[in-house]
Amino acid sequence: MSANDKIQIGVIGAGNIGNVHIQEFSQIPDAAVTAVTDVYQPMAIARAKEYNIPNVYATYQELLQDPSLDAVIVAVPNDAHAPIAIEALQAGKHVLLEKPMAVNAASAKEIVKAHLKSGKVLMMSHQMRWESLNMQVKEQIEKGALGSIYNVKTGWLRRKGIPGWGTWFTQMHKSGGGPLIDIGVHMLDLSLHLMGSPKPVSVFGTTYAEFGPKKRGIGTWGKPDWNGFYDVEDLATALIKLDNGSTLSLDVSWAANTDFIDNGPYIYLMGSEGGASLRAGRGTLHTELFERTADVELTVDSNDEGPRQRMSRHFLDCIREHREPLTSAMSGLTNSLVLEAIYESSRTGQLVTLDWSLD
Repeated sequence: MSANDKIQIGVIGAGNIGNVHIQEFSQIPDAAVTAVTDVYQPMAIARAKEYNIPNVYATYQELLQDPSLDAVIVAVPNDAHAPIAIEALQAGKHVLLEKPMAVNAASAKEIVKAHLKSGKVLMMSHQMRWESLNMQVKEQIEKGALGSIYNVKTGWLRRKGIPGWGTWFTQMHKSGGGPLIDIGVHMLDLSLHLMGSPKPVSVFGTTYAEFGPKKRGIGTWGKPDWNGFYDVEDLATALIKLDNGSTLSLDVSWAANTDFIDNGPYIYLMGSEGGASLRAGRGTLHTELFERTADVELTVDSNDEGPRQRMSRHFLDCIREHREPLTSAMSGLTNSLVLEAIYESSRTGQLVTLDWSLD
């Protein structure tokens, strides 16, 4: 690939999220989606026809053998993330990997090791880092407006939002978990990013399943399979201790009898010099002036291109410039380590210390 060539991209997984990635990269002039595959071939064929993608492969292995492809997007069920990402890196492809990195920390570590050997770009798909309000808050943090951030409360509480009951979404061996690994990973990743990426050292957490086993709290995402089963949580809560002494509390649910924080994502950052709130599409900076509280509302430009477009271009820039992406392989491993520790803490009732070794 020369500096003037389009980056050739193959998409592994033509479902809902794969379709989103195809839409975004199709809008970028120096990228071209030229291959697609899915275990359900009619879906891959339909996407190829819709977006004029020239190559449809029967398997992801065949797609990875295409020498014209520079990069692949892995947009498949969680249990397939690790094997496909590892094979893609070994095949010499750059990888944009959907969250979560893997269903457990051991698999995430194998991806990291394959990445380090490959010399290729591995980027996690955490689009929330590229949302305008979040970027504005990060800019103020880096300028020192918040001082030292010592406590953060974050979460995403859905009242009635269990996706695809009975499908891979609600089966632990395929998904790795419920809302904690599905939407909690976004809030964990964004919070750590805003805090300056301190290293998590210990976790205490608990998970609950009060709705899913009763087939209650069903949402609109995905098509239920009532012949399937549900063995994941529908609510999780955790307290995470960081190596700089700060703390991060996380609460997430797919279903809960609550109307907390508009039933959506939120982050409250508390710093020594100021604070910030991100919730319900609003961003606010908080401080104290003349012995009175003072708030500044943040705004988003009406022509804002959106977080996924920025994220997609960042991936391409990292490939062309041979640099580490903002959502790096290590950020994916960090998230996996914390998520697994929360599940383990819930099982044992004990505080869990994170194991960072790659052995």
